[in-house]
Amino acid sequence: MSAVAGVSRFVAGRLVSLVLTLLATSFLVFSAIHVAPGDPESFLLRGRGVSPEALAAVRAQYHLDEPLPVQYWRWLSGVLTGDFGRSLQFRQDVGGLLAARLPTTLWLVGYATVLIVVAGVLFGALAALRPGPVDTTIMVGSTVAAATPSFVAVIGLSAVFAVTLDLFPTFGNGEGFVDRLWHLTLPAVALAMSTVGLLARVTRSAMLAELGREHVEVARARGIPPGTVVRRHVLRNALGPITVLTGLIVAGMFVLTAIVETAFGLSGLGSLLVQAVTAKDFPVVQAISLLVVVAFMVINLLVDLVHPLIDPRMGRHDSRVLP
Repeated sequence: MSAVAGVSRFVAGRLVSLVLTLLATSFLVFSAIHVAPGDPESFLLRGRGVSPEALAAVRAQYHLDEPLPVQYWRWLSGVLTGDFGRSLQFRQDVGGLLAARLPTTLWLVGYATVLIVVAGVLFGALAALRPGPVDTTIMVGSTVAAATPSFVAVIGLSAVFAVTLDLFPTFGNGEGFVDRLWHLTLPAVALAMSTVGLLARVTRSAMLAELGREHVEVARARGIPPGTVVRRHVLRNALGPITVLTGLIVAGMFVLTAIVETAFGLSGLGSLLVQAVTAKDFPVVQAISLLVVVAFMVINLLVDLVHPLIDPRMGRHDSRVLP
């Protein structure tokens, strides 16, 4: 019973921390528009000169004449009910824009996550289990991949697989499951390339550490098949740092999608953020920034909750293992 109570206290503490952090972050996101160069009114008027009466009307329409805490509370109350305001560029509700764009970003992040986990864990395990040329080749390849920025990967992949070989499209989201996967393949690979190398290196390090433990040597001495030893005693115990890093990677990809979506003409949240920043459409920028923060924090909360289940040795006080 005490164990259940301990887990409940841990979960409750993490949830309270999540809520408090979200409140603080939401205030920073909302206040950012007031610390940016220029006034919000200049964003709305696009630099046009207007009479004092017209300026006062604009300030009243967007509640800019109210104190900042009042503006924040009005905005937060709307966010909690799904009202993110109205886009200045598209002249429609921000919530509708986000709902139309979110599925593409989720597809892209999900596709890239599958590629990262499968390739990263596979290459990392091979490097740990096959010392020598295989290990060296994988480590060199992972180093090159980890050092390749997304925009460089976009250029290289497009030049080879889209222009030269004409295997994949470079524009549009696609329709239907198969067509969408086809259109998102190059963007997902470009998004995943650098983090595949990072996960491969962490997987290799974690598995090498487990291979040197005493219980693995005992299992081998007892005649347990090598595949069983690797699966039950090595890879399973190495999943802790792999899971932590995967969670951080997935959370970070919501930011990196801006480059990839814009380059491949995908109508997702990333490309919408770039358009909103260019047009100074601050309600859209605020909404997307808040969603990215929420996604990052929720994913990390899930990792915190799952990590002790994967690696019971960590207990309630898991430690972040980074490369």
